[in-house]
Amino acid sequence: MAFDEDLIIGKPGRVPARAPAPASAPSSGLAAASAPASASIIDGSQETFVDEVIDASRDVPVIVDFWATWCGPCKTLTPALEKVVRAAGGRVRLVKIDVDRNQALVAQLSQLGLPMQSVPTVAAFWQGQIADLFSGALPESEIKRFVEALLKLAGGAMPAADLFGEAKAAFQDQQFDLAAQLFSQSLEQDPESPEAWGGLIRALVGLEDDESASEAIAQVPAKLAEHAEITAAKNAFTLSVEGREARAALAGLEEKVAEAPDDLQARYDLATAQNANGQREAAAEGLLEILRRDRAWNEGAARAQLIRFFDAWGAADPATLRYRRRLSALLFS
Repeated sequence: MAFDEDLIIGKPGRVPARAPAPASAPSSGLAAASAPASASIIDGSQETFVDEVIDASRDVPVIVDFWATWCGPCKTLTPALEKVVRAAGGRVRLVKIDVDRNQALVAQLSQLGLPMQSVPTVAAFWQGQIADLFSGALPESEIKRFVEALLKLAGGAMPAADLFGEAKAAFQDQQFDLAAQLFSQSLEQDPESPEAWGGLIRALVGLEDDESASEAIAQVPAKLAEHAEITAAKNAFTLSVEGREARAALAGLEEKVAEAPDDLQARYDLATAQNANGQREAAAEGLLEILRRDRAWNEGAARAQLIRFFDAWGAADPATLRYRRRLSALLFS
């Protein structure tokens, strides 16, 4: 496999002055060439290098990750590269090359001036030329700047829309259907974001779409299952289901508690229904009252339910902050 030496130019850590400018309107041309994020990360080889890197870079910037199975830093760099490339939404591609399986390619690139003495080495290609490169593992923030500089050279930029931010705003405005769509799109860019998974589950809870919420919970990556965001979203789902069942009997439960103040199960059920009805303070007060009367009732069910409320409401919610203090004061009095 022969290479034109003129294709390999530039020096580590800077974009070469000779790098060509895009021939046409940069933003629209690059957007047109963008591929779906799912097709933007591939494994390459010396047989496909010209097609998948050199030629492909004439349409969209290509980043090449030279790695090895025995390379410790590669185990942190490659996932970070993949995350940033997914976030670019198809505006840049990542080709991963195992140096041990492609030694002829590594040798040729070394002869043409690409420093391949160590891995990981990452090279960015645009218009058939090396635009920038670095060696060693970098933090995600530096990788993002590297990709942003490459896209700027190519006349593009990272996606302007902050999908996760838009999704949060839609959720706060109770536009749950839109929020669910935006959280799903955000997960296409970063499928291991616990915040986006939690947001999607909460949006589906807002829609009272129990089936879809259950499916979303089942699809959360196993390593995120115990993350605080996922636990809180699961609690929100459980409370929503329980609360809707109790909400229909809200008036009856209020009457029952008024007639039988010592009926702690009725107080518990009423608090659950009040929470589902958006009456957070009343719900929290009801559970605190159970604790005042009998802390050990039903194996501490009132305290456990109040903790679930806090998780579902969010750590920064004013009701959480207020009643977490009230709970602590009661338990340690």
